[in-house]
Amino acid sequence: MKLRKKELDIFNLSFLDIISCGFGAVVMLVLISKTNDDVSISGKGEVEHLLTTVISLENTISDIQQTIEQQSSETQQLSNEQQRLKNAAQALANKIQQQKEKQTSLADDIEGLSLVQSTLKQASISTPKTKNTKRDEEVGGIPVDSDYVVFIVDTSGSMQQIWSRVSTEIINVLNIHPEVKGFQILNDMGTSLISGYDGKWIPDTAGRRKNVINLFKSWGEFSNSSPVEGIQTALRKYAKANISTSIYVFGDDYSGSSYDPVIDSLTKQNLISTTGNQLAKIHGIGFISPGTTNRFGILMRELTKRNGGTFLALPL
Repeated sequence: MKLRKKELDIFNLSFLDIISCGFGAVVMLVLISKTNDDVSISGKGEVEHLLTTVISLENTISDIQQTIEQQSSETQQLSNEQQRLKNAAQALANKIQQQKEKQTSLADDIEGLSLVQSTLKQASISTPKTKNTKRDEEVGGIPVDSDYVVFIVDTSGSMQQIWSRVSTEIINVLNIHPEVKGFQILNDMGTSLISGYDGKWIPDTAGRRKNVINLFKSWGEFSNSSPVEGIQTALRKYAKANISTSIYVFGDDYSGSSYDPVIDSLTKQNLISTTGNQLAKIHGIGFISPGTTNRFGILMRELTKRNGGTFLALPL
């Protein structure tokens, strides 16, 4: 008997049963696992947490920036305040130094004027009845050998407050010149006390002196507290090459902005071009008033020194 070869069929019932069972198991696993849902929920929570962290960090950075800006502003303010205090301290130091220099200058003036003060106080208000047969060349350090005298007086408000004393010193200076050929009184702007004698000499008589002093006591002409214009006027209108002239400058302050150019200009104007001699001696009388500074003394010390005169700073 011939054996028939049996054919192999892989898709038999047993195989399909196995495949179906396996597929069903996979489906069951997929259905019960919920893997995708868990991952989605977990990821969403992490994102929200990260966003919250980022926002918190941004707010923290903003707060830090504001704090830095505020501290920077406060530092700048402190720096500005420190600079202001430094400038104020320097200004105060400069002011203290100026006051020290002023006190030193006034002390030197007072010490050097004791003899002059005594001499002027001895002078009588009225003109002496007896005249000297021989004129003194010098009284208390002031040359009195001139035939003509010009007074230049600061008529500003600060001088008006001590006007009675100014009037007394005018009389005293006149009295150390017992007799002159003529005199004139100008304010520091160059305005004459008596307009009728502008450009001319006032005759020197006892009656004329008295009348002039009476007018002077109520004089209140405008002033800029600078004797420069008055000196220029005196040199231009009254000082001449053929006469001997003394100019007395009365003041308590100098409002000009410079010294050397003014001193050089006035000294040059006071020279006679043909001979090189001086037209007039220039003297200075310094007063202490509520508006007193050391500027008048600085100007007049050098100006009188270079123009044959004397500077006197009267004490209180």
